[in-house]
Amino acid sequence: MTVDIQTLEDRYIDSCRRQGVLPNSSILSSLFKAEVKKSNHELCKLEILIDDLKDVDIAPLLNLCMNFDASEIEAVDVRNESSCVLNGEYALSLMRAVNKKLRVVHLQDLSYGKDFLRDISQRGLACQVLTLRCSRFRKLNLTGEFMHMHTLNLDFSSSLTSFQEDCFNCMPNLMRLSMCDTRITNLWTTVAALSKLPSLIELRFQYWQYCNDAGTSFISCSGKSDDTTDFSLLDRIPFIGEPFTSTTELTDPNFNSEDPLRNFYSLDEEIINHDVQSMVEDSSDDSEVDFTSRHDRYWLSDVFPGWSSEVPLLHENEDEEDSLQGTFMEPIADVSMKYMSRHASPICYEKHYREFMIASLPNLKNLDNMPIRKIDKERATGIFSQYFEYLPYKWKHKESVVSILQKREIKSGHNKVHSSKNRTSYPSGQSQYFYTRSLSAAKLGSSTWPFLHPLSLLGCELDKGFHPRQFEYHPSDSSLMVFGTLDGEVVVINHENEHIVSYIPSLGAMNSVLGLCWLKKYPSKLIAGSDNGSLKLYDIHHIPRKVTGIHGNFGCVTFDEFDQLTSVHVNSTDELFLASGYSRNVALYDINSGKRLQVFTDMHRGHINVVKFANHSPSIFATSSFDHDVKMWDLRQKPIHPCFTVSSSRGNVMVCFSPDDQYILASAVDNEVRQYLAVDGKLHLVFDIAPTESSQNYTRSYYMNGRDYIISGSCDEHVRICCAQTGRRLRDISLEGRNLGSSVFVQSLRGDPFRDFNMSVLAAYMRPGSKSKIVKV
Repeated sequence: MTVDIQTLEDRYIDSCRRQGVLPNSSILSSLFKAEVKKSNHELCKLEILIDDLKDVDIAPLLNLCMNFDASEIEAVDVRNESSCVLNGEYALSLMRAVNKKLRVVHLQDLSYGKDFLRDISQRGLACQVLTLRCSRFRKLNLTGEFMHMHTLNLDFSSSLTSFQEDCFNCMPNLMRLSMCDTRITNLWTTVAALSKLPSLIELRFQYWQYCNDAGTSFISCSGKSDDTTDFSLLDRIPFIGEPFTSTTELTDPNFNSEDPLRNFYSLDEEIINHDVQSMVEDSSDDSEVDFTSRHDRYWLSDVFPGWSSEVPLLHENEDEEDSLQGTFMEPIADVSMKYMSRHASPICYEKHYREFMIASLPNLKNLDNMPIRKIDKERATGIFSQYFEYLPYKWKHKESVVSILQKREIKSGHNKVHSSKNRTSYPSGQSQYFYTRSLSAAKLGSSTWPFLHPLSLLGCELDKGFHPRQFEYHPSDSSLMVFGTLDGEVVVINHENEHIVSYIPSLGAMNSVLGLCWLKKYPSKLIAGSDNGSLKLYDIHHIPRKVTGIHGNFGCVTFDEFDQLTSVHVNSTDELFLASGYSRNVALYDINSGKRLQVFTDMHRGHINVVKFANHSPSIFATSSFDHDVKMWDLRQKPIHPCFTVSSSRGNVMVCFSPDDQYILASAVDNEVRQYLAVDGKLHLVFDIAPTESSQNYTRSYYMNGRDYIISGSCDEHVRICCAQTGRRLRDISLEGRNLGSSVFVQSLRGDPFRDFNMSVLAAYMRPGSKSKIVKV
């Protein structure tokens, strides 16, 4: 027998009497409102505002909830809109007691801690709509069961940067997801997480707000223009906002993916028509208005090249081809409609963000409250193939490592054919690198989330014991790495087992070690240079393995100082090395004699940040300077005039040669990365990395996997992996600080010369007193 609402109220009051507490006025009011809705033939829902509850109210309320399944109550909404005194465990007990009739849960997370969020994340909820606006999530990890949820709103979660790999595994019916004004940035990990949502059709990382030349136009629940709306706007637009969604749809078990879109399109058309009419009636001039926003604003045409502000809208029953004849807004009088981004998460500023998302999530029908049309999908496919790589080495489909190994074994049994010169013949014209590249593609494709491992020494993290400032892999021993510290120490480590091989303490003469270079023919020797000009040659075979307080020379060779040093590099024959620094000069040293042979003066108009010898030509070297120039030199020609000069639009941070010396890679401030032919300086490739418009965004780039790929890192941004032949982006690697406000920037990075798609990054926090750390990727 169905329990009516009056009986529920009587039972609630009786339970309060037994518990010795007064009935909560908010609960009584909600029961009365539910009864009114029932009498008006509306959805009979009970709204519980937990802001109005105290701990003593919970026991009788839980007893009331036990009667909901057999009552006239059709749905229960639980909301938290401000700080409240209710214990978090009681709030969780309340939501779980409602059980199957729990419809909407709206939590601001102003009062509850990590344990509260962890419980929701791990155990899940039975609600259909969940809003979690909190500052405590850093990596989202919703692994609990959310089997009934079709709408998730995480707007204004200002600490949210990324997703755990298992996030969204148990949300088979999630159709709508909003994450405006978060800190999410990485396209690849975001798409990998969202790909686990089979029903997702609407996604939002920003809200495209339309306005006219006379002012900003928002739409309120009543459909009228409202210029004062800001944060609450996102609650009231059709994508997530409940006022626009029929309560019948929210509770209808047959609710399907077509319903919200039909509602969305028809409603959006109605809103736009209403707003256009109101703008025509209300606009008195076309003066420019200052639109305020929490983020930098940008227009629709800035994001979608080739699109004007008049963008076609696909109507409900309109053919996709014919829809191109319509627009979001036809000019009426002298008023034109424009669209402006509001509350955009950083991912929206990634170049080709919209096309990447559309191409990677083919089931999406709406992105950032803008419908996805057939022409949008076609354009996205073209943009993706032009600027991105799905898998390395042009692989089109993911394949397992086991499958590749099996194919190799099968083919090797049928292709033991040798030429007259006894060279192996590779099947189907495949190169000798075919299988190694296949394995690389398979390994990279097997997981979007890279494995990040901060190096640890002596049982503690590296950054707790040392302050690394520069590092280099060993050129011939795959296990060795050397790093120099801000305190003048030089430490050789086995980065595979994380043991110290050799330790050179600061002798008082060295400050920050900025220059390190291994010798190739004498693999136990290395050059170290510090910012106070000190230059020394060490032999690690003569250096103790343990960190001790004993200071000694260890048989090192000391060279003449080079003031304000920033870079050292040894030539291919281990006979000479160069040093540069905060001057326009470069010094040449003889390693065998320990003498400085010459100082080349005024090689640039500004200070020379990096000098690099070629990998195979002992007399060829390149210099990069903040005077915007990169120059190639030849010692045989007495470097008075460069072999050639190439220029960037900003100061050059670094230059390096490809492993085969065919190219040089120049990195200038703010993501200006270019590849030139080493023979004559002809521009070969410009890497399409979006600038940040910051003069402090120092960018460093190196080769990886031989010269197949490059890695590029800069201040407070991703590490990017790009194809060195096409410039296409393969993957972004995000480095994140553990604490809010602890942005991480790249001080240095190197590709592992022995392991494809492995690298190490020297990362530092942008806060006073922070320590840098070397992270293996």
